Amino acid sequence: MADIVTIAAEPAPFDLEPSRAALVLIDMQRDFLLPGGFGETLGNDVSQLQKVVPPLAELLDAARAAGMLVIHTREGHKPDLSDCPPAKLNRGEPSKRIGDPGAFGRILIRGEYGHDIIDELAPAAGEVVIDKPGKGAFYATDLHTVLDEHGITQLLVTGVTTEVCVHTTTREANDRGFDCVVVSDCVGSYFPEFQRVGLEMIAAQGGIFGWTAPSAALIAALTDHTAASPSTAVS
Repeated sequence: MADIVTIAAEPAPFDLEPSRAALVLIDMQRDFLLPGGFGETLGNDVSQLQKVVPPLAELLDAARAAGMLVIHTREGHKPDLSDCPPAKLNRGEPSKRIGDPGAFGRILIRGEYGHDIIDELAPAAGEVVIDKPGKGAFYATDLHTVLDEHGITQLLVTGVTTEVCVHTTTREANDRGFDCVVVSDCVGSYFPEFQRVGLEMIAAQGGIFGWTAPSAALIAALTDHTAASPSTAVS
């Protein structure tokens, strides 16, 4: 059986090759998703992001069963903030800034409790974790090298937030030649209008940045693929 499964997607069906695809979970961190975290201190409704967790957990299980490469990212900075440019550190008038004390430790500082990924989506042993100082997952990281080493040409993009880190990473990946499927119910924004428009922008003009598809379509395809190719499953 060919290692290709076709999924219903926008703007057109997408031919997924699980052996050449990676599931990327962007910044599913406590500082962004939990009540009391950095996201909420900025005045955001974190429940908008928490909607992503159940479908993403199901997709993660399906990707692991199919033996796909799984990559988690975490946005954050060194404790001395030497990798946090002033334009990012000093933006606007937030009640809390990067590096300030927060409910879960210093905000977006590597090694702090809030910087880490929520328990429901915690990386499994051997899964790749990329610590990134910027919004895009390729900037100042070894992500491209990791993908090349694993022969990856397709990305299933998930995580938060749709209009910021998800969009930036998808655009970076598109410029580098990767085919991207943004999983529509596995990405989230604090702002419903940004969510809607962000997804529409991905698939506009014949897929200017990639494809969008619901998790159900991907889970069904991966489940069928795993059943037909049991040797791909991981224990």
